[in-house]
Amino acid sequence: MMNTMKAVKNALVCLVLLPRFLLAALMFWLLDFLCIRRRFFLRMKEREESDTMDPPLCISDSNRFFTLDSLKAVWHGHKLDLLKAAHLGRGAPNTEVVRLEDERRGRILDFARERRPLILNFGSCT
Repeated sequence: MMNTMKAVKNALVCLVLLPRFLLAALMFWLLDFLCIRRRFFLRMKEREESDTMDPPLCISDSNRFFTLDSLKAVWHGHKLDLLKAAHLGRGAPNTEVVRLEDERRGRILDFARERRPLILNFGSCT
């Protein structure tokens, strides 16, 4: 039963993400198409103006957007955005935290007091 629910949830996530993913893939393909087209016209221009002293403009074939790795990253990013606990305009999740003094576990809202704002400071310890 639990595996069935997980499979249904994954299928729904894929259906929701598919239009966004395809739009991003189309945009990557269009950007690559424009870059390839530009490179083609620049090479034609270089052949016509071979007398100029300017150095040739090199555009690498490895600098592409529409690759399997970039599409995997886009899919993963869209999936993380959809499944995250915090969403804009909604209440913040009551995440589990660990106290530094005694390493006791609790929830963020356990530290809230009436008529006193709860301020969270996320800093770096480096």
